[in-house]
Amino acid sequence: PMVSLPGAGAARAALEKCPQVVVSDCMARTDTLELAHIALPAAAWGEKDGTVTNSERRISRQRPFFALPGEARPDWWIVSEVARRMGFTEAFGYTKPAQIFREHAALSAFENDGTRLFNIGAYAEIPDTEYDALPPVQWPARKGETTDSTRLFADGRFPTPDGRARMVAVAVQEVRQQDPAWPLLLNSGRLRDQWHTMTRTGLSPRLSRHSPEPTVDVHPRDAQGHGLTDGALAQVETPHGFSLYRVRVSEAQRRGELFAPIHWTDQTSSAGRTGMLAQPLCDPVSGQPGFKATPARVRPVEARWSGFLITRTEVEPEGVLYWTRARLAGGYLYELAGDAELASLAERVLPEEGELMEALDGGRGSARWAVLKDGRLDACLFVATDNSLPPREWLVRQLEKSAEASPLALLAGRPARPEPDRGPVVCVCFDVGLKTLVGAIADQLLTSVDAVGAALKAGTNCGSCRPTIAKLLTPLKETSHAV
Repeated sequence: PMVSLPGAGAARAALEKCPQVVVSDCMARTDTLELAHIALPAAAWGEKDGTVTNSERRISRQRPFFALPGEARPDWWIVSEVARRMGFTEAFGYTKPAQIFREHAALSAFENDGTRLFNIGAYAEIPDTEYDALPPVQWPARKGETTDSTRLFADGRFPTPDGRARMVAVAVQEVRQQDPAWPLLLNSGRLRDQWHTMTRTGLSPRLSRHSPEPTVDVHPRDAQGHGLTDGALAQVETPHGFSLYRVRVSEAQRRGELFAPIHWTDQTSSAGRTGMLAQPLCDPVSGQPGFKATPARVRPVEARWSGFLITRTEVEPEGVLYWTRARLAGGYLYELAGDAELASLAERVLPEEGELMEALDGGRGSARWAVLKDGRLDACLFVATDNSLPPREWLVRQLEKSAEASPLALLAGRPARPEPDRGPVVCVCFDVGLKTLVGAIADQLLTSVDAVGAALKAGTNCGSCRPTIAKLLTPLKETSHAV
């Protein structure tokens, strides 16, 4: 909640005033846990035993496929233990999930004459053996009834006194403020390869590579009007807070609006916390927060230098204007920008042990350091005042290699023998870059996403890159139709 709530800055300030904060979580490091006096280690999804209900009202029996790690315990066990020690032993005498499911089913039918649609009273007395083997079922499942519940309201009756539906008139509210101080609207949302606050998905090296930094999408005309350039830093400000982002100029972005992803936290970046920018307004009926249209403004942020750090160990890059951390298979990638003195930065973030090499070019404003241990890359730091930095991909792969690396190649940031430029990673599952895709589509005359998958495997695993591949194919299809 310290990341994802709208107006998250106010929520954080409120929790900081609480004399005792108890947090139950399956992750050891989150922004909310930073404020906890008591941390309760909860079981993660794949470690839980119970049921889960999806949006089509289907209840599925969930069985754990991982053992509970360390001190982690199921949510029901944690709540029960707290309740018992508060004196409610009799009411929380559960020893297994089946008991809770039976009570849940009985309560759904209690004093329920049809005014509440949710009713699974048919399972109020389900034996343990049947619960363990429970197949997926849909609610309602009323006691004594065997009717098919695939569709609700198929009989034309609704849970109202006369059985007729009630239509609710919705008034559309104007969201744009007529205030020239806030000329833009900030929209927020998910990126393709992340989920919510990146607390868990941010641990995946593959998912982190596709979007290693928090970005703000800006239409070219808005970028020009506000002095923004692609790849530079910008500060996005709303009446509720401000944060820094890497600018991404895009024709796909609607004019007059900005888009920023929601995933970055204090654990993964010094900036990019979008929740603190959103207006703390909620829909009066659904309760949905107003994440999609917050009055905002944007301005460029100048840094004396920009750079990146690739390292096997996690560090705290204090004293810099901007940093983000992305997980790699062999360590971490930090994107950096700031005004701090470079020598002191290198001393803070590079390992103390190992063979240190450096290449300093004061005239061109470039500085590069590399640390070797047993001939292998342990860390490297590249900074430049003109953003003339090499691609990260080849250096990243050096962390995963067991062979000794060439010192000159490491400081150059590229192999002695040039490798094909694959471009930005599109398919993270099979590490396929944009230029590789475009080249294969043109050379092999590929005309479908499945054909691309057969040639390069791209899009054949999780499928999240398939829409991007389809867009690459669109110009070719239009050309073939014209011919």
